[in-house]
Amino acid sequence: MNPFKFGTIVEDEYFTDRVNELEQIKQMLDSENHLVLISPRRFGKSSLVAKALQQIGRPSITIDFMKVLNVEDLASQILRQVFRIHKFEKIKHLMKFFRVVPTLSYNPMTEGMDVSFVPSVGKSSAMLEDSLDLLEKVSSVKNRLIVVFDEFQEVNSIDKTLARQLRAIMQRQKGLNYIFMGSQESMMEEIFEKKKSPFFHFGERMNLKKIPYGDFYAYIESRLPDMPAPQKASITEEILKFTDVHPYYTQQLSAAVYNAIEYGKIKENPVAYAIKKQVEEHSLDYERLWANMNRTDRKVMIALANRSNPMADRSVASSTLFSSIKRLLKQGYVIKTTGYGLEDPFFGEWILGE
Repeated sequence: MNPFKFGTIVEDEYFTDRVNELEQIKQMLDSENHLVLISPRRFGKSSLVAKALQQIGRPSITIDFMKVLNVEDLASQILRQVFRIHKFEKIKHLMKFFRVVPTLSYNPMTEGMDVSFVPSVGKSSAMLEDSLDLLEKVSSVKNRLIVVFDEFQEVNSIDKTLARQLRAIMQRQKGLNYIFMGSQESMMEEIFEKKKSPFFHFGERMNLKKIPYGDFYAYIESRLPDMPAPQKASITEEILKFTDVHPYYTQQLSAAVYNAIEYGKIKENPVAYAIKKQVEEHSLDYERLWANMNRTDRKVMIALANRSNPMADRSVASSTLFSSIKRLLKQGYVIKTTGYGLEDPFFGEWILGE
């Protein structure tokens, strides 16, 4: 079995390091404070939080704000998650004061409850408030509920008044921990660091960095197939150099290298072989993405693929380049850690090959 895992929540023996961050989250959740967790996409936020929740053992619900359509839908999703951890029969008495009665039906496919609110003029805030109040009611002092809001930077795009509505309700709640996760640092800062924002300093901020090089090195080297130590060390270094220690793509390339060596019997340059194979498999996707980029965006992407500074291009106005970088950051093609870089190194390899 391939010892590297990517693309889903990483658990158990597949989980890589993050010991300090894990302890920090567990200590924070042991208080009544809230957490604001920020990092670029695919840095392992979800896996880290899932690991913390597993070790803590308290009930939790998770809402992905990328999948929330409107305020009514958010209220429905909250109730759906509550019914996942509590049988309807045991908590239906807590819903008798709901000002808008949701439509409930049993789904035999998921063995859970389907929930929906019929949109009513002027009633969306009541639906949301009643749903959030239910979270407090099903929580207890000894077994506090943990509520995870993923991709929370989308809150303002769902409804421009949603942040204010949420804050007004949450500020009076007790016995709950909220975790706000986001992959757009500038947007999350706007929500939690701007003084006029309803969520100004609402939680303890934590920026998730890359896994330390040494820790990831040891993790990869210990899981590669048996081979002479110098060769194993060289392959590990090649993997980390290509991915720049990006958690997701390091796991992806490590898995591809493992397959190349163990099953493909590739003995010469297995990292180069695995990179080429990954690029070929995603070539059509990269072609589609590239076709939708304007000339300035492409210039920025080419510069970053070459690991150079895109702002050094004197043929384009600095303001235009900065706007392009900002747009590519928001779209997820570019990430910012110690500097700007491509989110997907395989896309960069495709760009350089064009």
